[in-house]
Amino acid sequence: MDQQTIEKTEEQLLFNHQRYPYASQRSAMYSKRGMVATSQPLAAQAGLDILKKGGNAIDAAIATAACLTVVEPTSNGIGGDAFALVWTKGKLHGLNSSGPAPQGISADALRERGYEKIPKFGWEPVTVPGAPAAWAELSRRFGKLPLTEALKPAIAYAEEGYPVSPVLGNYWNKAYHAYKKAQKHNEFQSWFDTFAPNGRAPEIGEVWRSPGHAATLREIAETEAESFYRGELANQISAASEAEGGFLRKEDLAAFYPEWVEPIKADYKGYEVWEIPPNGQGIVALMALNLLKEYDFPEIESAERYHKQIEAIKLSFMDAKKYVTDTTHMKVTADALLSEEYAEERRQLIGEEALLPEPGTPPKGGTVYLAAADEEGNMVSFIQSNYMGFGSGIVVPDTGISLQNRGHDFSLDEDHHNCLCPGKRTYHTIIPGFLTKDGKPVGPFGVMGGYMQPQGHVQVIMNTIDFGLNPQSALDAPRWQWMEGKEVLVERSVPQHIAEELVRKGHDVKVAADGGAFGRGQIIWRNSETGVLTGGTEGRTDGAVAAW
Repeated sequence: MDQQTIEKTEEQLLFNHQRYPYASQRSAMYSKRGMVATSQPLAAQAGLDILKKGGNAIDAAIATAACLTVVEPTSNGIGGDAFALVWTKGKLHGLNSSGPAPQGISADALRERGYEKIPKFGWEPVTVPGAPAAWAELSRRFGKLPLTEALKPAIAYAEEGYPVSPVLGNYWNKAYHAYKKAQKHNEFQSWFDTFAPNGRAPEIGEVWRSPGHAATLREIAETEAESFYRGELANQISAASEAEGGFLRKEDLAAFYPEWVEPIKADYKGYEVWEIPPNGQGIVALMALNLLKEYDFPEIESAERYHKQIEAIKLSFMDAKKYVTDTTHMKVTADALLSEEYAEERRQLIGEEALLPEPGTPPKGGTVYLAAADEEGNMVSFIQSNYMGFGSGIVVPDTGISLQNRGHDFSLDEDHHNCLCPGKRTYHTIIPGFLTKDGKPVGPFGVMGGYMQPQGHVQVIMNTIDFGLNPQSALDAPRWQWMEGKEVLVERSVPQHIAEELVRKGHDVKVAADGGAFGRGQIIWRNSETGVLTGGTEGRTDGAVAAW
């Protein structure tokens, strides 16, 4: 073999980052003292390091979440929202840290700018970010270590840099081209300065750093997020918005505080499945499970199981998309949507053929996910997001703060339940999940990915409860996603005969080229007798379980 051939072979071995020609098996992870599972290995390890320094699962979740804004900026950022379910001292707590629309925005104001619907990019869809407030509030109420300690790993990665991982690099490149195509004037220039400093997205394996991001995280840590909402960082965000014609102002930031909420649940075959109440879409998963709990499925790979799951999700989504918004604006209660009476009424619509769903009439009345657990029994289900990838494409200059485009989900139709109003929180896609049995914790779970999230929750929970799969296998199982009408997207690993039978039942089945559309999940279960933790992570991303 000549020298040129040897060099070429070495280059292929070292730099062919995305060629995995053979199926591989990932085993569930077991540990006793602590565990962190998330979509990026460096962030998972950061959380584990905090556990080893004497922090609890809440501290580990904060560290991991902050770190994810640096090491997976394609899915979340400092300028995004967050939700958490926290099991501690025998009780499950819910935190809603989703921010509202600015007080200065309105449907009329956007129509005056020529919009018929809220755009994906720019300042118009930017809502008040909730993530930094979530970190500070969780630390204040349940943490053992100061916020300055929890955010150290994220600050270090932002200052010193890290090599870009494979799935991350792929999405980063897609985002670069999307913003390049969408850019008008210089509205995305700060995004390019921060996330494409060499005139392109960083390549897989290339080291990327963000000093402005590090400085912002340090400021958040030292002021317990006060600077972000009522200090110098708030002034910088507000000034950038005002200069570019945005609606967000420092008064909007100053008025924001996270809200502790009572989680909602569905009883499913001897277990309790918990979600954050609206404005989140976790209620979609619970409504679907309410419909499905009366069915028995003898085997996991059966067309009947797929068909009924899809039909239940359709019906649940149609109701949620009509009725779910900020709870102060909802005309139907979560209890009504989750009532046995309403579930039975909707269940009667599920037949042998695919249906075109419509909302019912209830009785009156690009995201990152992480799971963390410690040996004291604390467990956290945490999710945060900029919504669509990097979000709005707006980055506050010199800060690394990429702002979410969550407001894109508002409607400009004044008769719609989720119509844009000043100070209103929109229908929200990100949802953490938690499982208990007989009032005792089983553990946190989640599947990130827009409207795939409640569909993923239903699938992994049924994989666990109905079919007895361990966390890793529950995540590895083939997935489907209902898109609209009768259209269903399935993974290539869904057996061909099942796809064919679904077509015969009237479904418009499309096979996806890759797994990116089917969400990215994590699970940690605890054995109530031994305390042993079992974790699974997502093979559809750069996921990892860090255990101790």
